[in-house]
Amino acid sequence: MSQTTAAERGARRRDAAAPDADGTFSHGQIVTILVGLMVAMFLAALDQTVVSTAIRTIADDLQGYDLQAWATTAFLITSTIATPLYGKLSDIYGPRPFYLFAIGIFVVGSVLCGMADSMYQLAAFRAVQGVGAGGLMALAFVIIGSIVPPRERSRYQGYFMAVFGSSSVLGPVIGGFFAGQGSLLGLEGWRWIFFINVPLGAIAFVTIWRVLHLPHERREHRIDWPGALALITFLVPLLVVAEQGRIWGWGSGRALACYAIGAVGFLLFMAAERAYRDDALLPLRLFRNRTFTVSGVGSVVMGAGMFGGLLLLPQYLQIVHGSSPTVAGLQMTPLVLGIMSGGIISGTTISRTGKYKTFPLVGVALMVIALLSLSFVVKADTSVWLMVPFMVMLGLGLGFNFQPVILAVQNAVSPREIGVATSSVTFFRQMGGTIGTAAFLSVLFTRLPTEVGGRIAETAAENPEAAGQAQQLAQGGMDGLLADTTRIAEFPLLVAPFREGFTATIDLVFLIAAGVVAIGFFVFLFLPQLKLSDKSGIQALQESEGAATDEGDAGEQAMHGAGAAAPTSTPPPVGRPGDDPTR
Repeated sequence: MSQTTAAERGARRRDAAAPDADGTFSHGQIVTILVGLMVAMFLAALDQTVVSTAIRTIADDLQGYDLQAWATTAFLITSTIATPLYGKLSDIYGPRPFYLFAIGIFVVGSVLCGMADSMYQLAAFRAVQGVGAGGLMALAFVIIGSIVPPRERSRYQGYFMAVFGSSSVLGPVIGGFFAGQGSLLGLEGWRWIFFINVPLGAIAFVTIWRVLHLPHERREHRIDWPGALALITFLVPLLVVAEQGRIWGWGSGRALACYAIGAVGFLLFMAAERAYRDDALLPLRLFRNRTFTVSGVGSVVMGAGMFGGLLLLPQYLQIVHGSSPTVAGLQMTPLVLGIMSGGIISGTTISRTGKYKTFPLVGVALMVIALLSLSFVVKADTSVWLMVPFMVMLGLGLGFNFQPVILAVQNAVSPREIGVATSSVTFFRQMGGTIGTAAFLSVLFTRLPTEVGGRIAETAAENPEAAGQAQQLAQGGMDGLLADTTRIAEFPLLVAPFREGFTATIDLVFLIAAGVVAIGFFVFLFLPQLKLSDKSGIQALQESEGAATDEGDAGEQAMHGAGAAAPTSTPPPVGRPGDDPTR
């Protein structure tokens, strides 16, 4: 009796969470599903900012400061590779099981990270965590695309911007707090950075399990395992050299070997995608869709450019202004508020007008102006308050780009391909971010010795006492100073020239980032402005399947009416809902 009652309760829950017969979800159902998605997205976004704040403390405690980059690289590799896999599998089987899997594996990886006893273990466990993280962000947008029509979808994007913004502010605060605790409940404080993911993950898992019941019809398919293996062969060497090339040397033997293996992997990936056609991990025919192609190229450019600001502003605040990671995170609040405001403004406007193309263009323009202004305004003694308007402007530009581009892609592809299209755009943005991070850090550390060394030499020439300190500093080498910038405090007369040299280098990187982002403006000029559909992915899919069934029935009746005569010509193919007419 009790088992039957439990089964009935489960059935009632599923019925209450399921859409109407026409695939429509109520506002209450959408908000309930959003709660679970937002907790999971917060989990992934918070983890990145928390760990980046505390990684130095973690590396010191595990006696592997020189190995810390591998913990970042391992997470980046697995999350980047997993993103398109999640998208393709969600199109085949539906997003619910894979979203639950992503949450579960992320929590398992978090627990393992909290138990790590060496940097090598931490890197391996961060790789496990990355497998889950690859699905948390991408599948959230896939699920929203399935339950909310494009015309109404933008009104909900403010929730996602709030998650992104709050995690950006809270991450450094939480990371700084736990990293600063020598011991908490008998464990090193930094371990709780990972253990805190367990209750958050449990809430997200239970919520999604209870409320996310999307109708999905499994179709015949081949799983593109050769494409997946080729993608790994292509990306892993390139991501490794992106993180380590600055240390190895971009033209070193190890770097050249990575380039060669990556090139072979790319050729194998293209061959696999051509062979698997519609079942491919990334169907090549999607690139015949102009909206998809423009959004993909634009996402690479924007991902590379935006990391110029997001990566270097906190470093400037910490190294030049002496802010702690926690304080620097709080000082970045204007940028976060700009991102949230940009998301809300673009979302409400798109819902009202149905026009989305303007926002990526305006967003790029704002980002270019902000980065250019920062490159000229930021000096060693610049007040943080003077930077606030430009941080807000940069945030607005990011907010105007983030969701409208995904919305455009989801609106332009078949409802059967929302998963792979959405995850592909996210994948391109991640790749751009990786390339941008590697390039900007390379410029930073290549230029820094020259700028800092030149200013220290000028100061030493004018001040004999400073010359003595410069000589002591030179004994440790410039590389030693760049590896541990806190050493400059031991030479008080050299602090000012060091900060001036660092600021001059940051200004150069901002200028380059502005040039990269500006390319995005010319890319997004080719983004088509299509009419936004008033049907969700589920509704469009049900409608297209119904139309195909009706056509099949009509054809069968016509055959019987004509005495089953053979057709004399092949009927034209039926266009997929949402296809880009500019193909």
